[in-house]
Amino acid sequence: MATPARSHPLARSGFAHNADRVIARMWQHGLTVRPPLDPEFLWRKGSEGFEPADEISIRSPQDVADFRDRLERLCTSLTSEAALNALGHTMAYGQLTAAIRKRHALGRLWREQPELATTPIAPPIVVVGQMRAGTTRLHRLLSADPAHAGTRFCNALDPVPAKPDWRPVKSGFTLALARRINPWLDTLHPFGATRVDEEISWLSYALDACAYEAQWHIPGFVAFNEGTDSKSVYREFARILRSDAAAMGNSELPRVLKCPQYSEALSALLEQFPDARIVVAQRDDDAVLESSISMVASQSAFQSDHVDIAAIRLEWRRKIAMREKRTKAALADFDGPLARVGFEELNNDSEAVVQRVYKDLGIVLSPEARLAMQRERTRASRDGHKGHRAQIEGFADQAEQPRAEAAAVRQI
Repeated sequence: MATPARSHPLARSGFAHNADRVIARMWQHGLTVRPPLDPEFLWRKGSEGFEPADEISIRSPQDVADFRDRLERLCTSLTSEAALNALGHTMAYGQLTAAIRKRHALGRLWREQPELATTPIAPPIVVVGQMRAGTTRLHRLLSADPAHAGTRFCNALDPVPAKPDWRPVKSGFTLALARRINPWLDTLHPFGATRVDEEISWLSYALDACAYEAQWHIPGFVAFNEGTDSKSVYREFARILRSDAAAMGNSELPRVLKCPQYSEALSALLEQFPDARIVVAQRDDDAVLESSISMVASQSAFQSDHVDIAAIRLEWRRKIAMREKRTKAALADFDGPLARVGFEELNNDSEAVVQRVYKDLGIVLSPEARLAMQRERTRASRDGHKGHRAQIEGFADQAEQPRAEAAAVRQI
């Protein structure tokens, strides 16, 4: 199916528009109940079927308290700041109950098999950079090397292993629904159920702000997240990564990690993996900003009727500067292998870039790796993400028009 035209950053699919109306009418007529975004209510729903001990498991009292505190603060921001519509409210309810459920499922796993959370792993390779800076291409190229490992999207979405492993099938259904809601999803970021992808869900399941701030207007929670150390979040992240490596049987292979949030909390990540190798992706701030605005607007438009492009621009200009500053500070104390890659040079000659990255990191680039990377380039050449630049150019002049005017183009 061809991707529909996206004539405005706040364009909304007809499917999303209709889903919002149906949900609102169901609440209005009492056919279903509007679930409160209340911490205690969400906790009861998300923890159904689990033991109280699953919350604690092998986690420290500090880590247990951190999650509870984050949940309360995030709910406060959602109810007082986000101005969610019916669809957005439903999606927030689903995401938060899922985070609580995954928290308990992981806790149960570690109560039963605590050794999984301490599985020895090879030093990871961490791709660090702003979102929209070429991190996904670097990530997938490096992960294509058979001497490395990457995180499958389905594993990132559901980090609890099971036999038989139905996660690829379940994730495929999730992506199908997501594409109906947002038909431009793969233009922004090409997905695949078993394709290597970022670990943003692992962070969101520890209630880091990364996935949530790209969907909802929650400045109170974002400020809290930026002002609080992320050590509890990354301790949970490390437990998940080690467990995933054990389940996938690839703990001896360096895992290539990637998420733009790492640039914000690189010190906390390196505290867990001090022997990591780092690849820094760099791109002009203005280009990063315009692409980031497009991505955030696309994810926000169908969840709130009060999205403000000017506010998004202001916030992500601030965010980009803050992440750059924090990355620089973290790298000032880093003395391990480090490579830097510019966005344009990656566009112009990715093969030469990879050769230099391998040299800088002290890794051998094998013939098998070169062949696997060429296959990844071929696959990536068929992705729809190349249309994103055309979208940005097409609606650049409209980005500041009032929401009322945008309403005319949001139902596609």
